[in-house]
Amino acid sequence: MDPMLNSPEKSQFSPPPVYQDSPPPYTPYYPGQSVPQGPCVQGPHPGQAVVSVQPAVFVTAAPLQTPPPDYLCYSIFNLFCCCFPLGIAALIFSVSTWNANLAGQRELAEKNSKKAQTLNNFGVGLGIVIIIMAIVLKVIIH
Repeated sequence: MDPMLNSPEKSQFSPPPVYQDSPPPYTPYYPGQSVPQGPCVQGPHPGQAVVSVQPAVFVTAAPLQTPPPDYLCYSIFNLFCCCFPLGIAALIFSVSTWNANLAGQRELAEKNSKKAQTLNNFGVGLGIVIIIMAIVLKVIIH
């Protein structure tokens, strides 16, 4: 072991200052409770202003209690059995209605639901007309 480490000459610095007692405990704040004003209106350092920060508010939307219909099964039927292009469009609006229902956006859900229903009705009508025309042409030609 080095003899310089244990010698009294090694310490050229003064000992650290004595620490204060622990700071006063934090008093919690509850909603509806008046906030006590401290003796000083400036920050911990002279010339520094106190900044109050409001707590963050998180708004979450709940699913709708009575959601408009999404016509998802109708759209899938239309997609495979009647009119493929209108079925795709109706399916997109049906899924958008379903998402809006889960997000709690009633106006958007109603708008998308009405578009999905209109596209499905038009697609089924167009599919029936095409099938009837195909049958008539097959009977006339053969």
